[in-house]
Amino acid sequence: MTTSYAQFAYVYDELMADMPYPEWLAFAHEAWARFGKPKTIVDLGCGTGSLMIPLASEGYHVTGIDLSSDMLAVAQQKLESSTVGSRLLREGKVRLIEQDMRDLELPAPVDSVISFCDCLNYLLEEEDIVETLRRAYNAIKPGGTFLFDVHHPRQFEQYEAEQPFIYNEDNVAYLWTCDLDAERCEIEHHLTIFARQAGAPATQDLFQRFEEVHIERAYDPTWMTEQLKAVGFTEVHIFGDFTWEAPTNETGRLFYIAVK
Repeated sequence: MTTSYAQFAYVYDELMADMPYPEWLAFAHEAWARFGKPKTIVDLGCGTGSLMIPLASEGYHVTGIDLSSDMLAVAQQKLESSTVGSRLLREGKVRLIEQDMRDLELPAPVDSVISFCDCLNYLLEEEDIVETLRRAYNAIKPGGTFLFDVHHPRQFEQYEAEQPFIYNEDNVAYLWTCDLDAERCEIEHHLTIFARQAGAPATQDLFQRFEEVHIERAYDPTWMTEQLKAVGFTEVHIFGDFTWEAPTNETGRLFYIAVK
C-alpha cells in the first residue's frame, strides 16, 4: 500500500463531493436486508467518514479504520464540529482507529465489515489481498457479511484512454494523469493539486501546490472469488455498478458480498 493521503486529506471532501455516497449506502442497506441487518459495523478505509458518519447517525455502532492519520483527523473534526457528530462520539456510536487493513484486529467481532470506494485496489500484491480477506473474515461474526467494491480491470484501461482529467473550482483544482502497467493491471495516478490557502486575504488568490501519487491494482473477479472462499466465506456474490445484476463487459466497478 503506497498512499498516505497527507495534504490530500484536507481537500478530499471537496474533490470528492460528487462521489455516489448515497448509492454506496443504499447498496449496503439492500445487502443487509437480503443477508442480515447488522448492529455493529467496521468501515474499513473509512477516510473522512462520509459513509461512517451517516451509518452511525442511523443507529449503527460503527468503527472507522484507516491507515491515514490525516484522513482520520478530518473525520474527527467533522464529528466534533457538528451537534450530531458530538452526540455520536459521546454515546460511543462511532470510534476511529488508525490501522492498516492488512493488520485488521478488533477487540471483538462485528456483524459486518464494509470497504467501499475501491480501498482494496490500493493493495498491490496478491498476498496483501489474501491477508486482508483473512483478517476481515476473522473480524466478522458467524453469519455476518463483508461488503466491498473494487475497480474492474478494464476500468484502468478506460482511465488511461481518457486522461488527462482536469478539475477547476474556486478553492481547489487539479491535473490528473495516469500510467498503466497492463501486465500487472496496475495504474499509477499522478495528481498536481492547487488548494486555496486558508486564512489568505480575500483580495489575494493564494494557492498551495502539492503532488500526490496513488497506485492501484485490479484483480480478476474469478481469482477474488476463489480467495474469499479459501479464507472461509461460505457465500460470495458479485454485482456490477451499484446494481443487483451480474457484471457485464461494460462494468467498471465490481461489488462483492461475502457471507461468513
